[in-house]
Amino acid sequence: MTGFRSSVVYQIYPKSFYDSNGDGVGDLRGVIEKIPYIASLGVDHVWFNPFFPSPGRDNGYDISDYCAIDPAMGTMEDFEELVEALGAHGIGVMLDMVLNHTSTEHEWFRKALAGDERYQRYYYLRDPKPDGSLPTNWVSKFGGPAWEPFGDTGKYYLHLFDRTQADLDWHNPDVREEAARVVNFWRSKGVRGFRFDVINLIGKPEALLDAPEGTDDRAMYTDGPDVHTYLQWLSEQSFGQDADSITVGEMSSTSIQACIGYSNPANHELSMVFNFHHLKVDYEDGQKWTLKDFDLAALKRLLGEWALGMQEGGGWNALFWNNHDQPRALDRFGNVDEYRYESATMLASAIHLLRGTPFVYMGEEIGMSDPAYTSIDDYVDVEARNAYAELLAEGRTPQEAFRIVHRKARDNSRTPMAWDASATAGFTTGTPWLRPTGQEAVNVEREEREGSILPYYRKLISLRHELPLIAEGAYAPWEQDNPDVLAYTRTHEGDRLLVLCNLRGTDSEVTLPEGLETAEVLIANHADADAWVAAHRAVRPRPSALPLRPYEAIALLERAEPAA
Repeated sequence: MTGFRSSVVYQIYPKSFYDSNGDGVGDLRGVIEKIPYIASLGVDHVWFNPFFPSPGRDNGYDISDYCAIDPAMGTMEDFEELVEALGAHGIGVMLDMVLNHTSTEHEWFRKALAGDERYQRYYYLRDPKPDGSLPTNWVSKFGGPAWEPFGDTGKYYLHLFDRTQADLDWHNPDVREEAARVVNFWRSKGVRGFRFDVINLIGKPEALLDAPEGTDDRAMYTDGPDVHTYLQWLSEQSFGQDADSITVGEMSSTSIQACIGYSNPANHELSMVFNFHHLKVDYEDGQKWTLKDFDLAALKRLLGEWALGMQEGGGWNALFWNNHDQPRALDRFGNVDEYRYESATMLASAIHLLRGTPFVYMGEEIGMSDPAYTSIDDYVDVEARNAYAELLAEGRTPQEAFRIVHRKARDNSRTPMAWDASATAGFTTGTPWLRPTGQEAVNVEREEREGSILPYYRKLISLRHELPLIAEGAYAPWEQDNPDVLAYTRTHEGDRLLVLCNLRGTDSEVTLPEGLETAEVLIANHADADAWVAAHRAVRPRPSALPLRPYEAIALLERAEPAA
């Protein structure tokens, strides 16, 4: 395993990766069987979405026992074997810690509901307002009020997500101790990587107040000052004791300044952070359940602002286009019908050559895209079904509502990994829990035999390991006003890399900076890139601009002059 700056993390949604026993649900033994494939990618860590016991209301993010394995996923012995088997390939394990909330099926919540005052203090329990209305006007991220009656006590409990996900009160030192115990339990199993789910929500104020009229209620509970205090304490009590730990925080509705604090090494909090601003550029007025073409200018601005801001503040970004909560980036920012290869490899180039640690979501490396679903009945996710119902309630036709959900649903990325072209995509011998589509054309077997996206990913991952310029180099934007092209430079000890990514399905061009007359093509998604650049140089010995084909990616490397 390498340091986190030169690492690449592969994300596995276990339920959808590989099913070893034919019950239609992926499991840990399935992952073990596929370790040779995972190792072939060259990745350094595998982040696993939760496989702990859970009622499954939010696909495992409603945890009922933090220190056990969901029987549908396997046993603790399977997990221990998995850690050892990945470790034999130099691959670390990163677990998902969902410490902002528990399932209402968790023992803590059940004891609280039974009247145990100690455990009642684990949660945000509040009386209604004097007029009988809810404690605050906050809205659940899954729709509806963020408060639910706490049994027949007359009180309400806070749930920022589904009503079965009760928020933990981190002001209570017992809750913090429990969190440390959970992390330390998994450290004792050899785990050195942790991804903390919506961790910037744990610093809610003790006094929960209404959001002023016309303002976003997220400002009332996000990025509170106590988050830093709690993370520093948790680090000191657990993962911070390991020199080889790697941690990432998922930050909801966050800011650059807050994330600098979370990830600056001097603060002893986290290695890096996820933010989602760049994945909201196809939201109309900031609302997810809308239809809008992505705003390329905003995408470039956000990627540039975060890269520069985090660099200047000493923070570190976790880089990604895809995960279990997002529709496939290939459908959002590329063209899967005419330019699948070019789109997939261009998007990969844009992220993997940037300053930060790249995350690859399973299936991304073979060019998987959103499923060809035709009915809301194809979807399982509670968020998608709730959104569909709300869109109908707003007056949308079933066709309009489905079109929106089909574009934005989280299940789009949760379809089973496509291993082969069979009806079940080689994922299971049974009936998949979520129906795969498109595997006839896009699958691992075909990519290994004749594909070009998978080899490209392997090369990008290898380059980050080989070149300190990519892992450590400084970032600077280039041609920010170009309407089609994402371009930036990386510099390190005299070496300079110019990365050019055409995000349009049409020809474009980009002006080249001075001094790149002899730059070599480090990587490109067109096989003729060397000849393409050379031919342009022959026409213009000192080229001022380079034409780019649809979704073309080229990285030009100018090496430092060797010392005399």
